Amino acid sequence: QVQLVESGGGLVQTGGSLKLSCATSGIDFTTKTMGWHRQAPGKQRELVARIFVRGATYYSDSVKAHLIISRDNYKNALYLQMNNLQPEDTAVYYCNTDGEYSTILEPWGQGTQVTVSS
Repeated sequence: QVQLVESGGGLVQTGGSLKLSCATSGIDFTTKTMGWHRQAPGKQRELVARIFVRGATYYSDSVKAHLIISRDNYKNALYLQMNNLQPEDTAVYYCNTDGEYSTILEPWGQGTQVTVSS
């Protein structure tokens, strides 16, 4: 069955860095357009980064300057390098498909909490 397991979140100060990882199983990872989504307190979950099978990427305007998505098609893993973090990046981060080019997978993982202190 589908398993998405996010890790790497934590508490950092403004300007700090984190690298999130997502281990996947039960999916044909090498055929999926993958994405990182986040849900901030009181807000809807949103897609912030997308990576196509061959590595092309897309970022939402709010993160394009400081997040980098990558994937390892041999390890079936997804990553998000987060640099120069700001308080507005505080959210629970989830990996899944992007939901547009590839259908969202169920169930979602538990996500990983990123908290940026000012």
